[in-house]
Amino acid sequence: VQLVESGGGLVQAGGSLRLSCAASGNVIRIAVMSWYRQAPGKERELVADITPAGTTNYAGPVNGRFTISGDNAKNTVYLQMSSLKPEDTAVYYCYASEIGGFISWGQGTQVTVSS
Repeated sequence: VQLVESGGGLVQAGGSLRLSCAASGNVIRIAVMSWYRQAPGKERELVADITPAGTTNYAGPVNGRFTISGDNAKNTVYLQMSSLKPEDTAVYYCYASEIGGFISWGQGTQVTVSS
């Protein structure tokens, strides 16, 4: 599976951004798609994930502010980010886990939140 992210950028605190992740290849084998982020000097961390059936899961710091959704017809997953904070600044990565254990990462997209 190949993943291409888009939608990052610079936004002021309190603002919103929507990230997109388009999947191609053997998408029928995808078991879960996720968004991770990595801030400078920190480890990569899970932000949210979603299954093809629409079951979602969120990390505590983003719960209530971010929404993950998917469009199965377009093989695309979105991350709607609202009430952004400077601590949300990071490179955001799309991730896919396939049935059978194969995983794929996107190239990452920078999100910068100014105070």
